[in-house]
Amino acid sequence: MTDAKGIIFAYNVSPDLGELVKKRTASSIPFAGRYRLIDFALSSMMNAGIFDVGVIMQRDYQSLLDHLGSGKVWDMDRKTGGLRLLPPFGLPEYHRGNYSGTIEAMNAVFTYLEEIRQNNVVLMLGSLCANIDLTEALAQHTASDADITAICSDRELPSQHYKYVADRDGVVKEAKFSGSAEGLTSLECYIVKTPVLLDIVRKAAEKNQYQFHKEAIRDFLLDGGKMQVYVHRGYVSFVRTIGEYFQANMDLMVPANRWSLFPKERPVKTKNNEGVSTFYGEDARVSNCLLADSCRIEGTVENCVICPGVRIEKGAKVKDCILMRGCTVGKNTQLRYVIADKFAQFSDEEVLAGSSRLPIVVPKESKI
Repeated sequence: MTDAKGIIFAYNVSPDLGELVKKRTASSIPFAGRYRLIDFALSSMMNAGIFDVGVIMQRDYQSLLDHLGSGKVWDMDRKTGGLRLLPPFGLPEYHRGNYSGTIEAMNAVFTYLEEIRQNNVVLMLGSLCANIDLTEALAQHTASDADITAICSDRELPSQHYKYVADRDGVVKEAKFSGSAEGLTSLECYIVKTPVLLDIVRKAAEKNQYQFHKEAIRDFLLDGGKMQVYVHRGYVSFVRTIGEYFQANMDLMVPANRWSLFPKERPVKTKNNEGVSTFYGEDARVSNCLLADSCRIEGTVENCVICPGVRIEKGAKVKDCILMRGCTVGKNTQLRYVIADKFAQFSDEEVLAGSSRLPIVVPKESKI
């Protein structure tokens, strides 16, 4: 096992995801037909030999519990270490409802953090879509003797993010927090020496600070702390809005993005829900889709992500859509730029169209 503890932040609801997070956290949203977003963080840790992982939750986590189970899928059902699900143990005195940041979330489970015996802690977001080589990142962290390694992307991402300006040796000289064009985009994933993390969380609590980046990291750098960057060069996407969720799924229609996100050497594991093979009717037309098992396709489907158990009747035309488990599309119905949550039903002869920038979200179990 790797000398590192994993912490995954799965508490955030991300209100800009609207109906998709009405009864679940962002980390448990279905993705790419058969996965959940948290699978990428868990699999990245598993592939690096990190099998002692805590998942920080707060509310609306029943869907997450159902998906994670004992952690067996990721080889984390262990007597020592393994997967630990962490609802709030004790809230800070200044707690105001939803966690305002990762510092506040860690303060709520601080007694758990104090029990960490590994020398390093890997912090990751449960809603980040990226397959990160943590083995390489940890090796660089150890060799550099940095207190913190910030995992960054070499890509410019559409929305504003934190950035770090580093010298030629990868040592961070400055942190940017307001849409700067300078620096490497932070993936809000960090490798931190355990004593340093505990010290940061304690000091933040004393100062009534909530946020790891804008407050704790700023103070850490001002106090002369050593921080370096590790550059992740593969596909990456934050999933914080409906538009980002839709685009991340559509990005997988590009083979290079799929290869980057699902490399053979770092497999992505998920809960096993295998069913029967998908049935294609004689009039079915399917092109450029990610299509799971247990479906029945008798209409035309193009450029779509289709989850298990979906039924598309004859004459239906579905294009640029995401249909989650158990959805039904009636005869001659036309859908374009639609995200349908689980078990949504579309009657015969319906027409529903959004746009690539603003897809229509149909809530779970809706009937249209």
